[in-house]
Amino acid sequence: MSLLSVKDVSFVYSQKTPFQHTAVENVSFDVDQGDFIGIIGHTGSGKSTLVQMLNGLLKPTSGSITLDGINIWDKPKEIRKIRFRVGLVFQYPEYQLFEETVEKDISFGPMNMGLSEEEIKERVHKAAQFVGLDTELLQKSPFDLSGGEKRRAAIAGVIAMDPDILILDEPCAGLDPLGRDVLLAQIYRYHQQRGNTVLLVSHSMEDVAAVCDKALVMNRSHLEMYDTCDRIFSQGDRLATMGLRVPQITAIVDDLIAAGFPLNQGTLTVENAVHDITEYLKKEGRL
Repeated sequence: MSLLSVKDVSFVYSQKTPFQHTAVENVSFDVDQGDFIGIIGHTGSGKSTLVQMLNGLLKPTSGSITLDGINIWDKPKEIRKIRFRVGLVFQYPEYQLFEETVEKDISFGPMNMGLSEEEIKERVHKAAQFVGLDTELLQKSPFDLSGGEKRRAAIAGVIAMDPDILILDEPCAGLDPLGRDVLLAQIYRYHQQRGNTVLLVSHSMEDVAAVCDKALVMNRSHLEMYDTCDRIFSQGDRLATMGLRVPQITAIVDDLIAAGFPLNQGTLTVENAVHDITEYLKKEGRL
């Protein structure tokens, strides 16, 4: 049985008004324990609406979402418990910081779970460690942190709840290249060490290719593709019809293949491309 199952889910904004708009339509997919899934799609494709339904912030207009085989809306008064199990980090989460200290901000979620003071403290320190926040920063005001530190503190606040599923909506938006690389590495390390399921919403094909195992492609409110990253990114022409592109290194390797070089289609990283090209040159006696 899948950890999370989405069946024929649709969501309509401003239903039965002149402003009615279908953001997600008849979407179905399953998520297994330990998956690391990238959610991609053009602006307005329905990505953010979809993930807000997954943790109960929005209720589907139709269809069902089940967690461990139980419909998350079976008991509407207990939907808050679902949000502890399916943690959602919004885009620019640093705007949600509000407490006097970083430690209090990170501990807000665990406190609302009714955990003991000792358990809360342990979770706060573990979460801060996962996102790379130094211990001395915990007693600072979150508003005294740098932009990247604020982002990590906000993410730590969700990680501290130890969700079964962690959803991140454009976590690297607005960060410089170094900050982006550091945050992605920390998210990847979190997934590797905890084994929790992670869903990463991103406009960056490079980010998805670097850390995700699977990709889910939204297009005009519909689920267009759902497969492993190498299979998704080996279909560059199809992605282009949706206003998407493959990672730059994938495009370069595809051009080399078209020119007659026997390389692997769907190459996702520079490291893999260098390895394949090096092996080819050795085989040809050119290296």
